[in-house]
Amino acid sequence: MAVVVAMCVGRSASAFSFADVVEKARALAGQPFHDTKERVPQWMLDMTYDQWRDIRFRPEQSLWRKENLPFEIQFFHLGLYYPRPVSINVVDRGQVEHVRFSPALFDYGKNTFAEQIPDDIGFAGFRVHYPIKTPTYKDEVIVFLGASYFRALGRDQIYGLSARGLAIDTVEPEGEEFPYFIEFWLVRPEPTATHLVIYALMDSSSVSGAYQFRVTPGVETRVDVEAHLFFRKNVKKLGLAPLTSMFFHGENTTRCFNDFRPEVHDSDGLLLFSRSGEWLWRPLDNPEHIHVSAFQLDDPRGFGLLQRDRDFEHYQDLEARSELRPSAWQELYGNWGAGAVELIELPTDSDIHDNIVAYWRPRESPRQGDRKDLRYTIYWYGDDPTRPPGGRVVATRQERTKEGAQRFVVDFAGDELRKLDAGNPPEAVLTVASGPESGEIIEHHVVKNPVNGSWRVGLQVLPRSKRPVELRAFLRRGKDVLTETWSYTYLP
Repeated sequence: MAVVVAMCVGRSASAFSFADVVEKARALAGQPFHDTKERVPQWMLDMTYDQWRDIRFRPEQSLWRKENLPFEIQFFHLGLYYPRPVSINVVDRGQVEHVRFSPALFDYGKNTFAEQIPDDIGFAGFRVHYPIKTPTYKDEVIVFLGASYFRALGRDQIYGLSARGLAIDTVEPEGEEFPYFIEFWLVRPEPTATHLVIYALMDSSSVSGAYQFRVTPGVETRVDVEAHLFFRKNVKKLGLAPLTSMFFHGENTTRCFNDFRPEVHDSDGLLLFSRSGEWLWRPLDNPEHIHVSAFQLDDPRGFGLLQRDRDFEHYQDLEARSELRPSAWQELYGNWGAGAVELIELPTDSDIHDNIVAYWRPRESPRQGDRKDLRYTIYWYGDDPTRPPGGRVVATRQERTKEGAQRFVVDFAGDELRKLDAGNPPEAVLTVASGPESGEIIEHHVVKNPVNGSWRVGLQVLPRSKRPVELRAFLRRGKDVLTETWSYTYLP
């Protein structure tokens, strides 16, 4: 058996740091783009799903296992859906050591092609293990695999939604461009380390970028991101801090599916936090046609895709365990300028497709030669009553009335709401944000649920045209806002 990783050491005159990766990205943007997919033999790209799945990393070969460090790294094999090789390095006390690919690191199962793989072709990606639940076992906490995708989880979750380094031209007619990480540097942790630092170099035909990830696993896993982007050409639509998830159907879905499960989704809503202090909640849906929503949010404080419903009874899936999927909340630092959070909902007839995308889109599209610097933190967690700190939407349901109106039933819950007297209900502030020409609210009421102490807002909306009707609602008592704002687009 080969050693854990075959190292090819290249010593530099000075200590290697993230600044060197930033310089590599800047220099790369000044050169013609070269797709690294060309380095992978076609037969590796043509392998079947079963062949690729039969290739497994040997856990005993994990990076840093023999050193008994708190973090360990396991690697993914190239092929099939992962056609672009990733170069991986270790930074140890400022010196760079290249991690060489070797077939000895993998168990190929029934496959017989191990000897045909080119020497040091690279990896598809990697995953990080850390003793997040018990000191005696290192669980998987974050994975980088495919394009610029990565996903993490907190202590009590299983994998669900993903983040990306960058999104370009999502759902544009010309097609989407997928930047991808081409090289990583893993900073060797100290024996008592509770976080891991990862550097990454990203490239695509339009942009190159340097990323630093500081991963701190825990009940709520924190990933601090610093990114520096260099544009080699103009970009039509740029999506920053993108998140990707799946929503098949939920309690608000009006489309019918032949599915025994009451709800199927990895995320059930988009949460926004504006600089003005307003929290806004948009329930997700699986529309009949592509639906794009833009929420004007200059210099935002944060946004995320959440899995708010944590009740197994609402899913009934013993395998997927949707109630354990993580939420991802992104806290943004510095001045992001003018722009909007864009939510894209794609129609799907299966739960195997990620059909939800959310990102922040700057008002001014980047031009050739531009540079953009970003800092933000992604929190991966189960539930957090501080996001938002007040009352929150816990359910949205709807139906068509005989009169041609659409009835919505929105439930708000929270500790302070539960204390309110049923005989003195709070005020429901309702708005047709798309204007009276699109529709009007013809009836509404507010009532306390005696079973669980939540407050139910019922409203009927009469559309005036085929235009989308943008609705907003929140609860207040006098001048005090008690809840986040519910936002919904009704498509007549």
